[in-house]
Amino acid sequence: MFKHILLATDGSAASEHAAQIAVDMARIHGAQLTSLYVVDPYPYLGIGESNPLGFQSYMSAAHEHATQAHAKVAALCSQGSAPVALATRISEDLTASEGIVTTATDEGADLIVMGSHGRTGLARLVVGSVTAKVLSAASIPVLITR
Repeated sequence: MFKHILLATDGSAASEHAAQIAVDMARIHGAQLTSLYVVDPYPYLGIGESNPLGFQSYMSAAHEHATQAHAKVAALCSQGSAPVALATRISEDLTASEGIVTTATDEGADLIVMGSHGRTGLARLVVGSVTAKVLSAASIPVLITR
């Protein structure tokens, strides 16, 4: 049914659970799996101008975190009876939701899998919901795990 699954990961427990489900689905369907980590360079906006080394340090740490998140997915892909073909991507976009939807389109994915942190109330209003934004912007099915 699915030929190319995009997994949005941020290395959190919620995304690790989503990774296990995405890997299992890719294995069942014989699908390609792409693991995506979106780096948000914009929290550093303004600060980077006065301290470019600080911005470089921030981006370096973000890329290291992405590498660690992808390594966890790769380990899941290599376990089991049949290995899962995995591609990894890092996107530097304005928002995580835009990075996820754009990459899904660019990669030709036919399913997006992502975990939800389950924020509610004020925390959801202040932080926003990447999940809700992806759901409203994606033109392909989105599987949300909890």
